Amino acid sequence: MTDGSLRHIVIVGGGASGLELATKLGDSLGRHKHARITLIDRSRTHIWKPLLHSIAAGSMRRSQHELNYMAQGHWHHFRYRNGEMTRLDRDNKQITLAPTFDEEGRQISPERHISYDTLIMAVGSVTNDFGTPGAKQYAVPLETPEQASRFHRRLVNACVRAQNQDAPVRPGQLYVAIIGAGATGTELAAELHHTARAIIAYGLDKINPERDLRIVLIEAAERVLPALPERISASTKDLLVKLGVEVRTGARVAEVLPDGVKLASGEIIPSELVVWSAGVQAPAFLANIGGLETNRIHQLAVRPTLQTTRDDSIFAIGDCAACPRPGFPQNVPPRAQAAHQQSDFMVKQIGHLLAGRPLAEFIYRDFGSLVSLGKYSTIGSLMGSLIGSSFLVEGYFARLMYRSLYKMHEAALHGRIRTLFGLVTPSARPAPTVKLH
Repeated sequence: MTDGSLRHIVIVGGGASGLELATKLGDSLGRHKHARITLIDRSRTHIWKPLLHSIAAGSMRRSQHELNYMAQGHWHHFRYRNGEMTRLDRDNKQITLAPTFDEEGRQISPERHISYDTLIMAVGSVTNDFGTPGAKQYAVPLETPEQASRFHRRLVNACVRAQNQDAPVRPGQLYVAIIGAGATGTELAAELHHTARAIIAYGLDKINPERDLRIVLIEAAERVLPALPERISASTKDLLVKLGVEVRTGARVAEVLPDGVKLASGEIIPSELVVWSAGVQAPAFLANIGGLETNRIHQLAVRPTLQTTRDDSIFAIGDCAACPRPGFPQNVPPRAQAAHQQSDFMVKQIGHLLAGRPLAEFIYRDFGSLVSLGKYSTIGSLMGSLIGSSFLVEGYFARLMYRSLYKMHEAALHGRIRTLFGLVTPSARPAPTVKLH
């Protein structure tokens, strides 16, 4: 059987769920020529999204955790194609990729059409600014490594600018406003408390961090981490307040200004840097793409089999999927553990599909929640619905469990043995012999 006659499985989106799925299908099907696997992403490298707040704060280097898609495809028997999906032709089972260009505007690749037998959408989520005036112009979202790096550069530049100016540091000049007290916002606030002071300690003696530096965490709900159990929320707020982070709950943002944030109450909070981490939605291009059913935040509606409601040959997983959760009023939550579970499930589902067996139904299992507050603490609840209840964990044990979530992702990409070896020898992380991006 030639490659051209093999079933072509196309995965759009190289986030946690998409890349894990491409790797597992490449190892199981691509290696043995049972199917062709293609992964499509507009970026050339992958970083686990929960790490972005650490990159933004400056406590983690991108190069330490970036994985090159081209190299991963070579190692794990799938093809990687760089590009952004723009159209879906369901009648001809074909997707269209936009042309790509380099920094000088020269074309790298023209518009391309890729045919599929099975299409799996795994394009994740983006920030939802709810149409707030000024948010797109003046707030930095944390959706990509580039945005996280951009925020960190702005933070360092603001500190250096304050050091080199003739006038004293003015009020608000080194203030940071973080809009949204979900996991990303709270983790970033805690990390910034440490890293901003570390930046200042490197010779920026004109800045007094206790006087000049201010971090404000703004949340429209009545508590931080509103999606998590209340006791985790209370413990997290207590720790943030002890660090000196100003926590403003029940505060709705009406407008983002060039030099601050305006609340619905009319109060203006001055700030040099504004991060928007409130709310997520699926990418807007999914809205009615190819006539598929979507919800108000552009997620693709799927059945329990993860097939889209209007096309059996198209699946959706991860944050971009509106997946029902039997017995619960809400859909499966857009969380890393859900994406990981759906990736594992789809490997088995594709096996059923190729063998002509009936498809199974996805069941989400909540294993609890963990929030890392940098060097200060990790807190969360473990087990969740696994045992019908949860228990609070904190400190070193919770930090180990949080780290294990990332190790599970690495194990899915590199194998368990290599991941365990990497704990002892960090330089053992797989890397191409030449720089590919």
